[in-house]
Amino acid sequence: MQPNDNLLFMIDVKEVKPEITQVNTNVFDSIADSRHEQIVFCNDPATGLRAIIAIHSTVLGPALGGTRMWSYKSEAEAVNDVLRLSRGMTYKAAISGLNLGGGKAVIIGDSRKDKSEALFRKFGRFVNNLNGKYITAEDVGTSTKDMEYVAMETKHVTGLPEAMGGGGDPSPVTAYGVYMGMKASAQFAWGNDNLSGKRVVVQGVGHVGENLVKNLRKENAKVYITDINEEQLKKVSVEYGAEVISPDAVYDMDMDIYAPCALGATLNTENINKLKCQVIAGAANNQLADETVHGPMLMEKGIIYAPDFLINAGGLINVYSELISYNRQRAMTQTEHIYAVTLEILKKARVEGIYTQYAAIKMAEKRIADISHVKSNM
Repeated sequence: MQPNDNLLFMIDVKEVKPEITQVNTNVFDSIADSRHEQIVFCNDPATGLRAIIAIHSTVLGPALGGTRMWSYKSEAEAVNDVLRLSRGMTYKAAISGLNLGGGKAVIIGDSRKDKSEALFRKFGRFVNNLNGKYITAEDVGTSTKDMEYVAMETKHVTGLPEAMGGGGDPSPVTAYGVYMGMKASAQFAWGNDNLSGKRVVVQGVGHVGENLVKNLRKENAKVYITDINEEQLKKVSVEYGAEVISPDAVYDMDMDIYAPCALGATLNTENINKLKCQVIAGAANNQLADETVHGPMLMEKGIIYAPDFLINAGGLINVYSELISYNRQRAMTQTEHIYAVTLEILKKARVEGIYTQYAAIKMAEKRIADISHVKSNM
């Protein structure tokens, strides 16, 4: 390891707090509050790499989670994002029955102009220094090509192209899981999971959002789409017959289902007060700006919320399959189980009188606690 290759901050996991709402001024306080096992700050001026790897939990197995590349407004914002995302990965793996822990990485930079082979290969060396405790994959702002460069420096990477024995683009599997969660939510809300004629607003039509639109239009749902990428918006609209709406119109529309598929935290106090829908089921991570405030708020308003880390787990299921021996059909079959788990969570929340995100967290934490006892010394 070269000097400055890793800055490690290690915290023992004792409990998981219900929500990370903001980063403390003191970075050590932030890490302690979120109960992460380890944070790695990666800095390499020669390649321009500035990255953070967050390992939330390795109780169930190695921490697997993608690497996001984003133009964060501040380093504090990047820290906050990686802490929230890695925590979500812990719950996502646990509730999906995978033998994985939760981790995530963020690279600070503009994915449209700051990428290079050297940057991703250097990042791969940082990942390799963790000796398999963290396994990376693609995420927002990164691609299978970027993971090829990472794989030149470490074997601890998934989300590789099919030509390299990987699963290729995981977006169709992620979208299928969201679709399953949406149908389960419809069954819970209306007693029928048929989405034909349902008015669905898909906010964000990147790879996952586009595949979700494809599934919805096959079932003859009435789909409205919005995105900041005008070119992609037009493409999806023409190809699938979805109606384009402006970003500002989303929260004023009469709709049956709202599907946030871009970045998180769109479910805040202002937007929830405006929302006119019965179901929320989307692919975005961390959709609730503050779980402890906005989860109960949706519950009080009578809106059924499909927990994000549950229904968007298809991508994780897909890359997990690569670690075993990749088979797309097996990944799709396992992802289909999201339907049954979503129904179980919604029923549990209603019976216990708790908001759905908390019901899902409780289920995930129970599995983590149960397996930690299995692994404890006799």
